[in-house]
Amino acid sequence: MAAKASARERLLEAADELFYGEGVQTVGIDRVIEHAGVGKQSLYNIFGSKEGLVCAYLELRFARRRDRVARALTRFRTPREQLLGVFDALGEAFTDPHFNGCPFARATSETAEDSAIRKVADDYRAWVRGLFSELGAASGYANPEALARQLLLLFDGAEQSARMDRDPSAATTARTAAAVLLDAAPLVAIAPTE
Repeated sequence: MAAKASARERLLEAADELFYGEGVQTVGIDRVIEHAGVGKQSLYNIFGSKEGLVCAYLELRFARRRDRVARALTRFRTPREQLLGVFDALGEAFTDPHFNGCPFARATSETAEDSAIRKVADDYRAWVRGLFSELGAASGYANPEALARQLLLLFDGAEQSARMDRDPSAATTARTAAAVLLDAAPLVAIAPTE
């Protein structure tokens, strides 16, 4: 059992490095297997297919992103500060010397619409949008779902700019724009008490 876990970890580590660095379609399964130092049968026994390995790689990236954001949000007291803090967590990712853009956008641009890979990416997107919506509601904004969609556009734009323009300050720029958006967004009206 420990040998399977070890092979799983090595395969995921190799997939993470190669898929994120070079692309899901560019990197063949034989290269991942060679890089991981395991047999081909191990990959198929553990993940079932290349698509299964790609899904596991994206799930690993998702868990890491969730953890990074959760750690960053502990530094802030109010939900509004946490909304902006999501961009701080994103900025931390941009300073990584191996940052290569959004792994979910990259992987889904290379896959079919009905792929299991797209499902993992959709789950990630729903989580980010849900986080923005939840924090928006907790902050008292009148339409947290609409606000979440707007903040997600800033989030995506920052990630794209950081990758395409090689601009790690894109998260700071997006955070500033998000603050302006939050200042302009309507709050829930509170009925006067008698």
